[in-house]
Amino acid sequence: MSASWQDQASVMVRRLGPVDPRVAEAMRQVPRDRFLPPALASEAYEDTPLPLGRSGSTISAPHMVAIQLEWAELALGLRVLELGSGSGYLAALAADLVGPTGHVEGVELDAELAERSIGTLIELGYRDRVSIHAADGRYGWPAGAPYDRILVSFATPEVFPEWTRQLRTPGVLVAPVGPASGQVLRRVRRGAAGDRAEDGPECIFVRLAQPVARPK
Repeated sequence: MSASWQDQASVMVRRLGPVDPRVAEAMRQVPRDRFLPPALASEAYEDTPLPLGRSGSTISAPHMVAIQLEWAELALGLRVLELGSGSGYLAALAADLVGPTGHVEGVELDAELAERSIGTLIELGYRDRVSIHAADGRYGWPAGAPYDRILVSFATPEVFPEWTRQLRTPGVLVAPVGPASGQVLRRVRRGAAGDRAEDGPECIFVRLAQPVARPK
């Protein structure tokens, strides 16, 4: 008899090693297989990135998702923006971490993928806690600003000013910054005295597919 997804998720989290307890619990409660194409469901709880479709988007490896969430320092009641929300998996985890008084906005360039992620999130009960928008993440999502936290889930050559303008004070932005060949995870803390950046682990994220015309 095959193990349940809950058992597989628990094994996945245990294999990651030391993880913030709240992040670990969220990862045990969210079924990663539901955010993948059915043909890849059997690989859902391996610590590896997996493709999501024709656009080249991937669902990040669980260890990287855990690092993103830990670096973002999510707490109850926060408003979160994820750029490059892909399958919606990280958005669901973030929603659990900010709780019913918080909210997560996701922006995904691939309209088909955004629509699919919306369906998955609704099926799993996140209708009131997560909103996904089909748009270019380079411009953030000003309609919902300001945000307490911004997470970028695609490789970016820099932290764009459009993003920091949408960040609340105090606030935290986490993004993989660098060329397509490899990035470092950068955290920008916004405080009353200004922004302070620190670089963390090396990582490799997929670049945003192609530029989209800036909104008028």
